[in-house]
Amino acid sequence: MLDQSTIVCTLSTLVVGVVLFMWFKKSKTAKQVLLKDPEIKYKVPLIAKENINWNTRRFRFGLPTERHVLGVNPGQHIYLSAQGNNELIIRPYSPVSSDETLGYFDLVIKVYFKNDHPNYPDGGKMSQYLESMAIGDKIDIRGPEGKLIYASKGDFLIKKTRKSAAEKFNYKNVGMIAGGTGIAPLFRIINEIIDNPEDNTKVWLIFANNNPDDILLKEELEEISQKHGDQVKIWYTLVKADEGWKYSVGFVDENMIKEHMPPPSDDSIILMCGPPPMIKFACTPNLDKLGYSESKRFVL
Repeated sequence: MLDQSTIVCTLSTLVVGVVLFMWFKKSKTAKQVLLKDPEIKYKVPLIAKENINWNTRRFRFGLPTERHVLGVNPGQHIYLSAQGNNELIIRPYSPVSSDETLGYFDLVIKVYFKNDHPNYPDGGKMSQYLESMAIGDKIDIRGPEGKLIYASKGDFLIKKTRKSAAEKFNYKNVGMIAGGTGIAPLFRIINEIIDNPEDNTKVWLIFANNNPDDILLKEELEEISQKHGDQVKIWYTLVKADEGWKYSVGFVDENMIKEHMPPPSDDSIILMCGPPPMIKFACTPNLDKLGYSESKRFVL
């Protein structure tokens, strides 16, 4: 028969063993964040490339391990840097994949080829560099950057400057105006909202493009509209549209904003991301006319 000291020793050993097992199991499954310091560069490999259309690609980059997440919140972006022809090329991009995704992250990027646009005969330097990358090639990234983060349930963390402390604001309604590739950070925020069953934030999106082939993430947006139409309202506008197009034609204007954005209120914020001329000439003056407060707008 075991004496008391033997029983105590056996139980102690068992408890220690269970604790060590649980610690080891947790350490093996715990997420690790790659981007902890926005000033440090990390090399990541291209592990897949998908052709979405003739000039749009989904680039998938690998993280150090299958337990890693990138570490970029909705609303934030990263910087890619690469050595071009005798110059360092640096460009900001917003991942479209969730930061819960383990082992990789995705960027959806439009490739601007040489001589595609008369005003830009050299095309996009970074997008063409990415297009030239082979599977396994690596590129430098750093981040996260950005003065706005969507937290949850209508809560936004917003900085006035890059170095200042973030202030928390809550909005029940989020209006979004996107132009071209500017959809990427807004897409992340939309997904963050609809992926949380307890998040009742309402979203209105106007998405402006030149023609139907330019609409990035169209399938994903259509799926969101079908499954979450009561919560997310999506409206498109094109500069050039085919016959039978059921949305708007032309640039973003006063009537479009009035019909497809939440009305001005303390409960609403307007987020914008797109070409500077769109923000300057289409968004800002028309938001002014309709009485949207400058403090309730944010350009990503």
